[in-house]
Amino acid sequence: MSFALYIHWPFCRSKCPYCDFNSHVRDSIDETGWRKALLAELDHFASETAGRELATVFFGGGTPSLMSPATVASILDRAAARWRLADDVEVTLEANPTSVEAEKFAGFHAAGVNRVSLGVQALDDVALRALGRRHDTAEAVRAVELARSRFRRWSFDLIYARPGQTVSDWARELDRALPLAGDHLSLYQLTIEPGTAFATAQARGELRLPDEDTAASLYELTQERLAAAGMPAYEVSNHARPGGECRHNLVYWRHQDYVGIGPGAHGRLTENGQTVATRQFRAPETWLDAVERQGHGTEERIALSSRETAEERLMMGLRLAEGVAREAVREAVDESRVRDLVEAGFLADDADRLRATAAGRQRLNAVIGTLLRSD
Repeated sequence: MSFALYIHWPFCRSKCPYCDFNSHVRDSIDETGWRKALLAELDHFASETAGRELATVFFGGGTPSLMSPATVASILDRAAARWRLADDVEVTLEANPTSVEAEKFAGFHAAGVNRVSLGVQALDDVALRALGRRHDTAEAVRAVELARSRFRRWSFDLIYARPGQTVSDWARELDRALPLAGDHLSLYQLTIEPGTAFATAQARGELRLPDEDTAASLYELTQERLAAAGMPAYEVSNHARPGGECRHNLVYWRHQDYVGIGPGAHGRLTENGQTVATRQFRAPETWLDAVERQGHGTEERIALSSRETAEERLMMGLRLAEGVAREAVREAVDESRVRDLVEAGFLADDADRLRATAAGRQRLNAVIGTLLRSD
């Protein structure tokens, strides 16, 4: 059985006001020490998954492009030594489009990275400043063009439904983005997450997002324009040409096996027919101390019940345009509510699959909340 590997690099140069990811700013980082710890935790999980094939690798964060190419190469070399790699293994690295990091692309490619995902977030300088980004539009475009010259596959992220953004604003931004796109684009609607600087600003009345009707129009425009460009949504916020989907993220949404190493990383592994959920210590220094003491930084390891597994499969699978197999989520679904959601136009009930419709994906949390059994 194949599986995926996620490596979390928790450090950023600054904390963006919308971000609730496990990312941290530090004055200095002992990269040699961090490399050693990541390799130790990789070895720990490799011992548990011996003989399996590694299909995808993803360096996420934080800002993994702050790592040196030598660290990336060490991790990929160790992975190749401990597991059998798929012939078409996908190796993705997230990067910020600042010039100093873009210059590392040649080194990352030589290390074995074959796909990059750039955190562009906006192609508008005023919006970039409001989002706390350190680059401008011109720098972002140069980074995308450099990625295109170095890698066969590249993607970038944009955020819409930003404060003050209109439908015509977003249409112009998409006009600029689409010619830069490769086989994949991630287009996220801005949400205000608890504990972020944006949440504080919103509570003070200093931040106002577009109203519900405008947000819906922005979403609909996104779907229409990307579909017309040959990049329909295969997941709520992700668009790709046929075959261009991020195979690593499909592992999560299809509830397949993956190992997560690094601070706060999650994992899911099938053991004796049961799903085991792992979670590493979230705080970087706590994780590092645990790895130095015991060879891994696992804070929690839980064998999920069949009902819990079904609930996870439902929550992740309905994000996909392909939906989820009915049999895989039977324990989690309140069958009495399926027909109501179908009649309301939020759910499609095929012979053996449940799929959220376009309208359902706009309000997916509510659809899932309605579907989940309460007993």
